[in-house]
Amino acid sequence: MAVPFSAFALLMHEEEVLGKAYDARLMRRLLGYLRPYWRQVLIALAAIVSSSVLQLAQPYLMKLAIDDYIAVDDLQGLKLLGVAYVGVLVAGFALEYIQTWTLQMTGQKIMFDMRMQIYGHLQRLDVQFYDRNPVGRLMTRVTTDVDVLNELFTAGVVSVFGDVFLLVGIMAALTLMDWRLALVAFTVLPLIVLVTQWFRRNVRESYRSVRTWIARINAFLHEHITGMSTVQLFRRERRSFEAFDGTNRGHRDANVDSIYYYAVFYPAIEVIGALSTAMIIWVGGRWVLEGTLTLGSFLAFLLYSQRFYRPISDLSEKFNILQAAMASSERVFTLLDAEVKIESGRGMRDAGRESR
Repeated sequence: MAVPFSAFALLMHEEEVLGKAYDARLMRRLLGYLRPYWRQVLIALAAIVSSSVLQLAQPYLMKLAIDDYIAVDDLQGLKLLGVAYVGVLVAGFALEYIQTWTLQMTGQKIMFDMRMQIYGHLQRLDVQFYDRNPVGRLMTRVTTDVDVLNELFTAGVVSVFGDVFLLVGIMAALTLMDWRLALVAFTVLPLIVLVTQWFRRNVRESYRSVRTWIARINAFLHEHITGMSTVQLFRRERRSFEAFDGTNRGHRDANVDSIYYYAVFYPAIEVIGALSTAMIIWVGGRWVLEGTLTLGSFLAFLLYSQRFYRPISDLSEKFNILQAAMASSERVFTLLDAEVKIESGRGMRDAGRESR
């Protein structure tokens, strides 16, 4: 449904409006851009899942090396296991390459499609539209917002399956090896949930503030640089400079707030992870000495627990990518839904008739 000019101008101007962190309607519309490249998406998804499986295999291979070969002095078996471990690493490298190349290439193609669609739509909007909307904000739609959506396609939509698969796989591996020690490792999960919720809530507001100030800077610079001759004619250089100083300071302060939340979140996750590791060493080490837990299982537990927190951090970062994409997609689709009042090619036909 087309958006009237007055409503569109209000939406474009009010960058401060905070949309939902996830909007199913917007996501369905975004996923439509993936449809022409579904083969590439399937290849990337297969590479991501396969890479996660290989990551899960590495600690288990270490367990086998200690419990099944080193413990019984089986040098031949240990040699074969070492070759298998190297093979897992090489295969993981190849899968990471396939995943990165496929997603990045797909993202570039989608960006090309979106920019062509937006520019073609802009050509069909009449002068009244441009009178009501700053050119700086329109340029932001074609450049910055499309770049944000590219990050969703290359590092968000598909990659999140790998993080979820790895997280669930690690929890399953820990539980299958020793459910008692798994419960010890999982005692810190409530702390992770609390810290993650705090981070998501605050960084969402902070990110939206940064985006607001970026849009203001873009609009200010475009309007004042293109109108610099008028500013100089009326000797308003100082007033213009002071106005930009205020806008620039707002952008800086918003970024400082964002940096604070990141500076707290990631070290907090590391500390919680270290606390979990210490509990595993304390409880699991005692069970090894008592003979109720093998040394290989103990080492595998430590390796799995250390890998457990990386996908949690990655998922939190992907939440930021998601909310950024929701905000950018809402602005892009609002632009694409703006009412068209010039028929395609009509201006060229009219100009041709006048030249005769």
